[in-house]
Amino acid sequence: MFQTFGLNHVGFLLQSTTWTLLLSAIALVGGAVGGALIALMRISGNRWVDGIARVYIYVLQGTPLLVTLFIVYFGIAGLGFDLPALAAAAIGFTLYSGAFLGEIWRGAVQSVGRGQWEGAFALGLGWWRTMQKIVVPQAVRVALPPTVGFCVQLVKNTALASIVGFIELTRAGQIVSSATFQPLQVYLCVAAIYFAICSTLAYASRRLEQRLATTPA
Repeated sequence: MFQTFGLNHVGFLLQSTTWTLLLSAIALVGGAVGGALIALMRISGNRWVDGIARVYIYVLQGTPLLVTLFIVYFGIAGLGFDLPALAAAAIGFTLYSGAFLGEIWRGAVQSVGRGQWEGAFALGLGWWRTMQKIVVPQAVRVALPPTVGFCVQLVKNTALASIVGFIELTRAGQIVSSATFQPLQVYLCVAAIYFAICSTLAYASRRLEQRLATTPA
């Protein structure tokens, strides 16, 4: 006998939303570390280091995220490790995020005029000091909109994590829909939750952009 969609089901969806946010946060933090490394490799000036970063980006961006998740989950299982669904999804999303954030941030850094690099070096600033004091503050302004746009896509793409057994918001919606036979109400609620998360990110991005626009470079 099926149930009527009610507050208890909404509570289950909201509880699953915390797992969606957790996975998104792990992927963003891990991807930020990997993306920063990839960006540094791309601008290093070393042909081999740059080549390795290019191959990584080419492979990860050219492979569907769903396939990446399958490879991580079954590949690690094939090595004899029993990996929890959250860990498998986190690794897959981190690899995916690193490739995209690395290219976003590489483009932002290289958007800073070469003359500013040369001026900083002429003043005696080293490479790291130039990055810290001159390049990064300007690159942040350029990188912010595409980075937030990617974060929004990342939140929505967490729906794919259910393929490795991870119960996030969309998977929870499927479970509730099967129990209530009221898919329209269930998925309207799921859509509303996704919209609330993504619109909050977009609003925070606009506020931060406004603040950066009024802050001297």
